[in-house]
Amino acid sequence: MAQNNIKQYLVPMAAKIVYSVTVKVEEDVLQDWLQWMQAVHIPDVMKTDLFESARLARIINSKEDGDSYSVQYICKSMAAMHEYEVKHAPALKQDHIQRYEGKFLAYRTLLEEVATY
Repeated sequence: MAQNNIKQYLVPMAAKIVYSVTVKVEEDVLQDWLQWMQAVHIPDVMKTDLFESARLARIINSKEDGDSYSVQYICKSMAAMHEYEVKHAPALKQDHIQRYEGKFLAYRTLLEEVATY
């Protein structure tokens, strides 16, 4: 019976892809990085028209060796994600590396959204 109660809250939807980029940034470039991400990098990613939205959040349960942030892009489809990776990601990643080389650590995760409540 409990399972039936859970089902009523599920919202049927097409599976969306969440492209999550976690970045640990050194303190001496943090303010510049935050400004650049919001004014330049995230808008450049969104200009590809392959993502529906983006979110920038500070990770609050990890403060070792600098602040960490999560950038989450909601992708329209896996095909759109592939197009981004092939056509746009290399240049955008290179811009980030050239600007902040040695001052950040990043890793990327692809998630498939299962449900929204």
